[in-house]
Amino acid sequence: MEIFIVLVFILGYLAITLEHNLKVDKLIPALLMMALAWAGIAFGLDGFTSWFDSHGGHLLDGNGDHPLFSAFDHEERLHLMESTLLHHFGKTCEILIFLVGAMTIVEIIDHFDGFSTIKRYIKTNKKRTLLWIVCILGFVLSAIIDNLTATIVLITILRKLISDKKLRIWYAGMIIIAANAGGAWSPIGDVTTTMLWMGNKVTALKLIEYLILPSLVCMIVPTFIASFLTPFKGNFESSETEGNENKRGPFMLYLGLGMIVFVPIFKTATHLPPYVGMMLSLSIVALVAELISARQFSMTSVGDREAADNHHSSPTFGALAKIEMPSILFFLGILMAVAAMESLGLIFNFGQDVQASMSDNMFVMLMGAGSAVIDNVPLVAASMGMFDMSDPLYASDSHIWHFIAYAAGTGGSMLIIGSAAGVVAMGMEKISFFWYFKNIAWLALIGYLAGAGVFLLF
Repeated sequence: MEIFIVLVFILGYLAITLEHNLKVDKLIPALLMMALAWAGIAFGLDGFTSWFDSHGGHLLDGNGDHPLFSAFDHEERLHLMESTLLHHFGKTCEILIFLVGAMTIVEIIDHFDGFSTIKRYIKTNKKRTLLWIVCILGFVLSAIIDNLTATIVLITILRKLISDKKLRIWYAGMIIIAANAGGAWSPIGDVTTTMLWMGNKVTALKLIEYLILPSLVCMIVPTFIASFLTPFKGNFESSETEGNENKRGPFMLYLGLGMIVFVPIFKTATHLPPYVGMMLSLSIVALVAELISARQFSMTSVGDREAADNHHSSPTFGALAKIEMPSILFFLGILMAVAAMESLGLIFNFGQDVQASMSDNMFVMLMGAGSAVIDNVPLVAASMGMFDMSDPLYASDSHIWHFIAYAAGTGGSMLIIGSAAGVVAMGMEKISFFWYFKNIAWLALIGYLAGAGVFLLF
């Protein structure tokens, strides 16, 4: 049955990778592989010889103080499977609810056209100056509103500044590098860092302390080199068109970003899970948005036409309707599929084999390169179950967890399909895979290696 489960994961992952060729949204194979993997565990439960205790972080194989899984009867195995499934589902939902809250706040800001405020600060027609401005903005914004959203915001702003599409895709490529670098040092900047933070592998302050300099180098080095390239020399003709601006946009931008930044502070002060702080922040932003809109709105009032009309005119309801639910369901499927393999001890045993064959640093470097081809979410999810948590080397805030956060976050920049930021830029600007590989990938590689070198040096 282990072979069946691994085969399901491989085929499902292949379908996710070939999403554009198959014309099938990646959430479908993700959910399918999750359901089939856990069904395989249920049907083959009595035949497994080992089980990974997710609570204790060790394998039930009879070694040391760990009991022998083979000695468990059917009822004990069934109870263990149910508790393990509930454990992984709970941890996964913590991440998903956190993401839903963050996405909703961003959509509320956008409802008031808050991000157009950023465009006011861009007052240049020099290509090189604009390059540094958008890369720095990408680095900072992605640490607050995540790298995917930061990329969307900045490309949208670029469209209002630059009409030449051939020039704009150069900026879009550099934004991908900057956004992924910025997301790596923040606990709310990338799904993978959020997973590590919520999984108690890293703390917010230590993540920032250890990764802000390597991430900054990862952004600065490629940007510095790119500033000498031909596309970024000279001036550009602005296609800026002034429209009616929402007067409340700047206020909602600062409030929304401030409340997102407040989440790690709330978590540190209360020791509550991060999603609790995100729900608090969302409720405050939504309350202010409703008061500003001067509309009566209840999240629970449904059933009549008047309530429905209020829903559709409400910024909160509008934001909830726009969030990326396919992405949320994709994360649910992929994380729970990885959890199925982790529960059988397959990932833990693979991690032990890797440790025996190469150093941890080499493994993480290769994993970062692999994230350019394979989505970094399952890679990080798998890495979180590879190591013996009773070993002090892999305790919270250990060197390896911060290195994994850096490598998985920035390594995906080396291919345009290697990160969410790259995929969304590819869709928005119709960037060719081979164009990016020829013109941007080498810059991303240099940045990745430079940042990794700084991290290892310190």
